[in-house]
Amino acid sequence: MKVQSHPSGTAPVVGADRSSTEVQEAYRRALAGTSVRDRYIGHGAGGQVHLLEKGSGPPVVLLHGTGDPAGFFLPLLEALDGVRVIAPERPGIGLSDPLELPRRGYWEAAVRWLDGLLDALDLDTTALVGHSGGGVWALRYALARPDRVSRLTLMGVPTLPGTRCPVPIRVMATPALGAFVRRLVPPSPRALMQLARVVGEGETLGAHPELVDLVVAVARDPVGYRATREELRALVSPLALVSLRGFRRRDRVRAEDLNRLPMPTTVIWGERDPVGSIAVARGVTSLFPDARLVVLPTGHGPWLGEPTRTATAVADSVR
Repeated sequence: MKVQSHPSGTAPVVGADRSSTEVQEAYRRALAGTSVRDRYIGHGAGGQVHLLEKGSGPPVVLLHGTGDPAGFFLPLLEALDGVRVIAPERPGIGLSDPLELPRRGYWEAAVRWLDGLLDALDLDTTALVGHSGGGVWALRYALARPDRVSRLTLMGVPTLPGTRCPVPIRVMATPALGAFVRRLVPPSPRALMQLARVVGEGETLGAHPELVDLVVAVARDPVGYRATREELRALVSPLALVSLRGFRRRDRVRAEDLNRLPMPTTVIWGERDPVGSIAVARGVTSLFPDARLVVLPTGHGPWLGEPTRTATAVADSVR
């Protein structure tokens, strides 16, 4: 793994304070031979944020999905050109230090963390891209800080009007049941591939064994598991197994919220995404004042099977 200099000029320690050796080694293998750099930056809230970077040009910040490391974006990062792409790992995930995010006030704390991240990167404004749970972070930030988001791109984002929570995620978010299932079926390549099939990416993820190893390593990390569990509990209703949609009612994004977003928005949606049908994606897109929909023949992670087309959609959304 390449460790870049801290903004202050001091060299950060890889995985300082919290990261498991398994995650570090998985990252070394995943980044080997790529054009993607990684480094750490200090965050005003304390601790360090691990991020991946590539290219030059207009800045684009990519926010990974719930429980996924930034390295899960590697096929997309490799395919992106003409932009400066930055993929930070959110608190406690991958090689980033954890941060206490309260269950009540979770989204306000997430906004403050992103404020600190952009400040540390010296970005007054940026294009923001979010996938799945990271898309919820991106959307919440755009609603709270529209002056800092020049353009918004959302991929397979839950909690939008009409979307549903896939059953495996409902199970994981149910406190006692989720813990029991984790003990019964601990994180492994086989378990991950079963989940990939549920979200329409069984064949595509299998073509990236280095990503499988990385995601499994992150899922096994106790700090990452706690961060993922807290985010799921902020997203998913305690009655998810019997509720209509599975998401917390108070935290769903409303149509009137989307109506007031001023920045140009791109919605990227996979035809096989269990979060919602193409009809749902069209309905969501129509709620933004200035938005376009890009539909790809994929599941929940469109860059896994269509990295070039996903990268083109992201790059076009910035220009």
